[in-house]
Amino acid sequence: MTVFKTSLAALLLACTAMGAAPAALAQNYPNKPIRIVVPYPAGGGIDVLSRVIGERLGRSLGQPVLVDNKPGAGTLVAAEFVARAPADGYTLMVTTDSTLTINQHLYARLPYDPVKDFAPITQLVVLNQLLLANPAVPANNLKELIAYAKANPGKLNYASYGSGSQPHLAMETLKAQAGIDIVHVPYKGIPQAVPAALAGEVQLTFSGAASSQAFIKAGKLKALAVGGKQRMALLPDVPTFTESGFPDVPSNAWFGLFAPAGTPRDVVMKLHAEVTRILKDPEFVQKEIVAKSYDLVASTPEEFAAFLVADSVRNARAVKISGAKVE
Repeated sequence: MTVFKTSLAALLLACTAMGAAPAALAQNYPNKPIRIVVPYPAGGGIDVLSRVIGERLGRSLGQPVLVDNKPGAGTLVAAEFVARAPADGYTLMVTTDSTLTINQHLYARLPYDPVKDFAPITQLVVLNQLLLANPAVPANNLKELIAYAKANPGKLNYASYGSGSQPHLAMETLKAQAGIDIVHVPYKGIPQAVPAALAGEVQLTFSGAASSQAFIKAGKLKALAVGGKQRMALLPDVPTFTESGFPDVPSNAWFGLFAPAGTPRDVVMKLHAEVTRILKDPEFVQKEIVAKSYDLVASTPEEFAAFLVADSVRNARAVKISGAKVE
């Protein structure tokens, strides 16, 4: 509880401190292209969402917004790059819980400080993950998968989008709680992990509906369970992990927008206003939120800062349950 309060105080102080930054930059912001760094390869859900938001943001701000994919080392490469970028609003980052609330519990040391090095702008969406199986796996739900895995220890493997990623944490938690042995095969991102499951290189993987629903409906992948509090509207026959008896499996992720710490408050709030306006636009909601089964958030910087602390506590517990560590 003391750690929670201390971290929350630090994050909220960082949000408040932005107000004291010089406003000169904000008066003419932006007057050159903006870069959004994404710590994952092109083609995945977070990359696609970042590009759609970036294109609309560029139109509203009158400057190009470019997406720069910097995958590698469990998002550490991109996070370190953004943490050391000038705090002027021209280098931003769209990332997941791995960067800000998971990695600190997995790594003994990080090349950035998840509390002090970033200014939260808004939590964009929540992604409820599907546990997917190649059709050759003789299981149509989580109970059958666990029974098969227990009878065949070490014969199944699963793809994540990197050691320490949310799918890695989710499966390791499931393995620990169910008492099963499934081998981890890390890939660089969902654009590599889902095709690996399709091709049978791995038997299992996790993905959001945006990257997998077409394959599920075509019978090329089977959905065994889904994260979230309720079933997915697009796939109403797929039970949740909670329904399946595993409520502690951390089976959802979030996407959030950040700037380097010290970015002027006026710049942060201008970006917040423009991005949340885009997120709430009815056309955007229908095409990019509803159609891809995201849960819309669009929080304030202060709300996002408080959420990050609570999410870090939740993920610390999940890491402990799973036993996952990254050297």
